[in-house]
Order: sequence, then C-alpha cells, then structure tokens
Amino acid sequence: MADSDTWRPPRACNDYWSEWKHCKSIPNLFHYYYTYGEAPSCKQWKRDYENCKAWEKTRSSEAKDSLCKSERERVMEKQKYAPVWSLRKGPPVSWYLPLDEDKPK
Repeated sequence: MADSDTWRPPRACNDYWSEWKHCKSIPNLFHYYYTYGEAPSCKQWKRDYENCKAWEKTRSSEAKDSLCKSERERVMEKQKYAPVWSLRKGPPVSWYLPLDEDKPK
C-alpha cells in the first residue's frame, strides 16, 4: 500500500453500510436461515463501516489495517470453493450439426 495520503478504502463507506443493511433485512434473514439453519452474522460489515468512517475522519492506521485484513479475508473465502462447472477448452465436436428436435423418439 502507498502512504496514507494516497490510500483509499477498497470500497466506499456507503457500500459497507448497504451491505450491513442488506444483511440485517428480513428477506435475507429468512433466506440465510432457510439455507444454513442459522442467522447470519453481520457484525463484520458494521465493523468495516465504522473503520471506514474512522479512517476518513482521522486517517487511523489501525482502521486502515483492519479494512485491508477484512477485505483479504473476504477474497480468500471466495477463492476457497471450486467452481461448480468444469470449463471447456473448446466447443463440442458436433457443435455444427442440427438438433434432433424434429425426429420422433
């Protein structure tokens, strides 16, 4: 990272606030509870918002480090899971042939 005069948070502070509000919304609570069987923890979004605001006001290095660490953990969490579909290297062998929709089975 560059020095604190040129460094900016990875997201705008309003983005952290929006993510926290979405996390606490009733539809998201129902969906998360249905999917995972527990309520979501939204504390990190709130903490990130507070750190972003603290960095904007005071240029605190602790807030900056906390935001960077939180974003790194989010990226690592996303990369932890393998893709559902395997990607093709090229098109199928018979990609140009007509479909058999008109033929009876």
